[in-house]
Amino acid sequence: MNETVRKTSSPSCPICSKPTDVAFKPFCSKRCADIDLNRWLSGVYAVPVKEVDDEDGDRPPESDEKND
Repeated sequence: MNETVRKTSSPSCPICSKPTDVAFKPFCSKRCADIDLNRWLSGVYAVPVKEVDDEDGDRPPESDEKND
């Protein structure tokens, strides 16, 4: 009796906003998938990284010992 009604809207391509194709999900075509891949490989999409220095701002000394 208590049924949840979901909107079943077709997701759109993140590149051109056309409806997605199952074969290229989440994209609409191979072209849009390739555009997205190129953006990742060329550095357009990048995950920001915060570099953390040591407490005093210096790097810890490297040991001269070799672990065999």
